[in-house]
Amino acid sequence: MLEEKNDNLHEADGQENQTSENFVETQPKNAQDEIDNSNAEESEDDTVKDKHDIPLLDYESMTMEDLVSELEKLVNNHKVMAIKDHAEEIRKAFMNHYHHLIDEKRDEFNAENTDENAEFEYHFPLKNKFDSVYEEYKHKRNEHYNQLQKNLKSNFQKRNDLIEELRTLVDHPDESDSIADMFKKLNDIREQWKSAGAIPRDKYNIVWNNYHFHIERFYDLIHLDKEARDSDFKNNLEQKQAIIERAKELVNEEDVMKAFRELQLLHRVWKEEIGPVAREEREAIWNEFSDLTKQMHDKREAFFSKAKEREHDNLANKNTIIRAIEALGNESISSHNGWQAQIKKMEELRQQFFKAGRVPAEVNEATWDAFKSAVRAFNANKNSFYKDIKHEQQENLNKKLALVEKAESLKDSEDFNAVTPVMKQIQDEWKKIGHVPRKYSDKIWADFKNACNHYFDRLHKVRNQENKVEIEAFDKKKDYLENLKSFELTGDHKTDLDAIKAHIEAWKAIGRVPFNRRHIEGKFNKILDALFEKLSLSKKDTELMKFDAKLEQMVENEDGRALEKEQYFIRKKIDEVQNEIFQLENNIQFITSAKKDNPFLKEVQKNIERHKDELKLWKEKLSKLREI
Repeated sequence: MLEEKNDNLHEADGQENQTSENFVETQPKNAQDEIDNSNAEESEDDTVKDKHDIPLLDYESMTMEDLVSELEKLVNNHKVMAIKDHAEEIRKAFMNHYHHLIDEKRDEFNAENTDENAEFEYHFPLKNKFDSVYEEYKHKRNEHYNQLQKNLKSNFQKRNDLIEELRTLVDHPDESDSIADMFKKLNDIREQWKSAGAIPRDKYNIVWNNYHFHIERFYDLIHLDKEARDSDFKNNLEQKQAIIERAKELVNEEDVMKAFRELQLLHRVWKEEIGPVAREEREAIWNEFSDLTKQMHDKREAFFSKAKEREHDNLANKNTIIRAIEALGNESISSHNGWQAQIKKMEELRQQFFKAGRVPAEVNEATWDAFKSAVRAFNANKNSFYKDIKHEQQENLNKKLALVEKAESLKDSEDFNAVTPVMKQIQDEWKKIGHVPRKYSDKIWADFKNACNHYFDRLHKVRNQENKVEIEAFDKKKDYLENLKSFELTGDHKTDLDAIKAHIEAWKAIGRVPFNRRHIEGKFNKILDALFEKLSLSKKDTELMKFDAKLEQMVENEDGRALEKEQYFIRKKIDEVQNEIFQLENNIQFITSAKKDNPFLKEVQKNIERHKDELKLWKEKLSKLREI
């Protein structure tokens, strides 16, 4: 009877490429196709399935530093094919950021350089690190591919040999074998099949269908041993029912993607590891599993639909940000501080764009282009502004370099009286000059400051030495005043006048006193005033002698400002006296009828003469001042 059954089975050889459970015909195409294709891919390379355990992040929103760090972590800690999608998404995000950065740097370079022969270069160390990590990934991937191709070819041959062995078991069984012996051989083939390894994905379904076709032929062959066959059918049914129960739980799982991946695994176990069930139960049990698969597929589609909605929301958000950048670039800004505020706003909008999330794949490139165009337009306006002020900064640089040169030429001068005002004027001019190019500012400021400090350090050193001498002079003048208090006039005009002049000369010989102690000069002048009053000198002589002493003190103290104030005061007094004389002479003209001996007329003429004497005195003082 075995031989008769074998003859009948030969007629089925032409049906080897058909599936016994008719998966493709009864299962909704999209759901089953996705599962079959994914299982075929993972069957070809079982390291691919690990990618589901690695979250696919929103790489576009990450910084270039974070992208490099993430790629390095993936390459060092995961199988190369498990991170294939991640590595490519990271590379795409990194290169988008990098090209955007290079475009900005090139625009800045073109704005700052007027030399047509200048070539743009920008060294970005992070790019070198990224290239190094990505090259390591590609090296591992290529090594994996090379080894995989060898394994796939060997495994494919091994599985075909097992199918041929299974076919022989069915078509040409050993007559001495019992049913138990045949089951033992079948189980041995099954165990070898499980460990046979990955095969090319395009051969996956054909190989599995051939294998299952001959498995079912085997069960049909041994229908004579109904008890053994039914026992195996029952065991397979229980395993498939357990899969269905788990599938029911997965339908209610909140994590849709995780549930779908497990369902995919259940399909693989159903197809690859569990044998057939009784023919009358095959369609029903498959349809039940198929319906659960469709429910899971619908949930997954709904999940993708919501994700798509989020992508469209992200797209609207990114378009809003792009319009804000365009508006920012069109604003008219005419100051450095204004542009700094714009740049800060721009950076905030850039960060918002990067963090806005994924957009639909079909508009991703267009959105990136629109963003880069808006940023480039903003940078063009910014660079145009700074290009204009660069010319001004270059002029400022030339002015400051001239001041540096002047300060350098004067820093070792010994003529402190003449040079100190010049150095102070240079410092005032420096403060009034605007910004210079940043790359020169620190150096020229250091050069200028060093020259000024060098000069004023020398000046202070000399002044400190002079202060010591001036303090000694103050002490001497203090003692001199005490001695002068006991001086008495003799009554002889010439003797007393010579004595007073001698005191003046002695006082001058002592020297200059510190500025904050010059009040002692006033005390000396008061004593002189008292002595001159006791002398029978004319008012004019007294005034001139006192004025001479005053001028000599100013000259001795090198008090240029006091000399200027004194000159201004004398000129003012001359103007006042001349006006007074003019007014008095003008008044006389109105008294034409008065007699010459008129008391009022005599008083006016007397005032005129007094003012003329006073005018002469002021003019003599001005003449002495001019001589100095």
